[in-house]
Amino acid sequence: MPTSKNEKYVILISITIGIFLMGYWLFYNPVKDFKKSVPGMDNRPDSITGSNQIVVIGETFIRFTEDTTSKPSGSWTRFRGADFDNINKETTKLIDKFPKDDPNILWEINLGEGHAAPAVYNGKVYILDYLEEEKADALRCFSLNTGKELWQRKYSVHVKRNHGMSRTIPAVNEDYIVTIGPLGHVMCCNPNNGDFYWGIDLVKDYNTDIPFWYTGQCPLIDGDTAIIAPGGTSLLIAVNCKTGKVIWDTPNPDNWGMSHSSIMPMILEGKKMYVYAAIGGICGISAEGNNKGSILWKLTDFNPNVVAPSPLILENGKIFLTAGYGAGSIFFKVEKVNNSYTPTVLQQYKPKDGIASEQQTPITFDGHIFTILPKDAGSNRNQFVCCSTDNCEEIIWTSGTSERFGLGPYVVANNKFFILKDDGTLSIAKASTKEFTLLDKRKIMDGHDAWGPIAIVDGKLIMRDSKKMICLDILEH
Repeated sequence: MPTSKNEKYVILISITIGIFLMGYWLFYNPVKDFKKSVPGMDNRPDSITGSNQIVVIGETFIRFTEDTTSKPSGSWTRFRGADFDNINKETTKLIDKFPKDDPNILWEINLGEGHAAPAVYNGKVYILDYLEEEKADALRCFSLNTGKELWQRKYSVHVKRNHGMSRTIPAVNEDYIVTIGPLGHVMCCNPNNGDFYWGIDLVKDYNTDIPFWYTGQCPLIDGDTAIIAPGGTSLLIAVNCKTGKVIWDTPNPDNWGMSHSSIMPMILEGKKMYVYAAIGGICGISAEGNNKGSILWKLTDFNPNVVAPSPLILENGKIFLTAGYGAGSIFFKVEKVNNSYTPTVLQQYKPKDGIASEQQTPITFDGHIFTILPKDAGSNRNQFVCCSTDNCEEIIWTSGTSERFGLGPYVVANNKFFILKDDGTLSIAKASTKEFTLLDKRKIMDGHDAWGPIAIVDGKLIMRDSKKMICLDILEH
C-alpha cells in the first residue's frame, strides 16, 4: 500500500532525529568535566597548595612563661637525631620492663591532628603543630622537664584535615630553628626566645607541588645553612640561616617533584653530598667546594609516586631506599670513577621479596638493617625484621605473627629497640642481630595513628599519637 504524505513526514523527522542523536552520541564527552583523582587529594580545599592564600609567615608570637628548671645535657636536634641514624648514644641505663602500676608518664600535651614529632635542645621541646581552631601553623616550645608551654611562633594558614595536617620535625641548633609547614611554608626563628628571622613560601617562590599528604620533608641545618628540597623550579636550595638569603640552588631540568622524604648527608671518598629521593628519581647534590649545589649523580630506576622513607646511607657508597604501596625497595652503590659518580643497582624487588617500609625510615645498627614491613609484604606483613647490609632480600629474623606494629616508629637506645604500634602500644626489645626478643610492652595511649617519630633525651621518651604528645620516664631507677 502506498505511503501517505503524513507517514513520509514522520519517517523523515525520525531519520533526522536519529542522525542528530547518533552525532551527539559520537561527539559528546561525558567525562569532560571530570578531574583526575589522585591519592590523598580527596576532600581537599581548592587552596590546597596555599597559592590562593595570603600567608604572613611568623606573624604572631605569644609568650606563656619562662623555664626556670635545670637544663638537661642531651639533645635530639632533628629528624633521626644528630647523626641521622635514629640511635640515641647516651650512656644512661634505660628500663627493660615497665613499672607494674603505671608507665610513669611525666607530662602530656594535646595537639592538633597530625604526625609531626619533636626536636629537643637545651632542655626545650619544639614541635610544629597545626592549631585547627585558629587555622594556624604554630612552632610550640615546651620545657622538657615540666611540659609547660613556654612560647608559640605562628601564622595563619588554612589546611584541611587529610589524615592529619602536620608531619615534619624541626631542625635546631644553638642559634636557629627551621620548620616546614604542611603547605610548604619555611620559617626560621631564634630557638631561645622565638624571635622571627625569615620565611619562604615554597609554592609561591619555587612553584612547589605539595605532595599527596602535605609536606613530610624535614628541614636540614648544616652549620649555619638550611638545606631544603622544593622541587618545582629548584631541586634543592641552600639558605643562610642568619639572613634568609639563598646561597645556591640546584636547577631542576627534569621537573622532579617534592616527595615526603627528607634530605640525608653522605660522604663518599672524602666528598660531602646531599642525597634526596624526589618524585622522579634519587640524586646526589654537591655539598662543598666550587660546585656546591650541582648534581653529582642521578638514579631513575626507582621512581614510585609516593616516597615517605628517606635514603638510608650505608658504608662504602651503598644506599638503601624503600617506599610503600607496592613499590618495594632498591639497594644500590655509588662509585667515583674518573672524577664522576656512577650509581649501580645491586638489588631491586617488591615488598614480598625482602625488607621494605611504607612510612618509617629503616635503622642500620651493628651491620644490619631493621624495619617494619608494609601491609603488602605477604605473611610477614607489619612485622619488625632484620637483614644484613650486604643482602636486603634475605630476612634473618622477624618479630613473628604475634608481634605486628603497623606504621609506627622505632628507635635504638641503650642497646634496646623501642617500637611504637599504631594503637599507642610501646614495646621494648633487645637490639640483637640474632633474634627478636621482646622484653616488655605496654599500651601507653588510647588514641590511634601513633606514627610520629620517637625522640629519647636524658632518659625521657617523647612519643605521640594523632592528637596527643606524652613524655615517659624510661630511666632505670
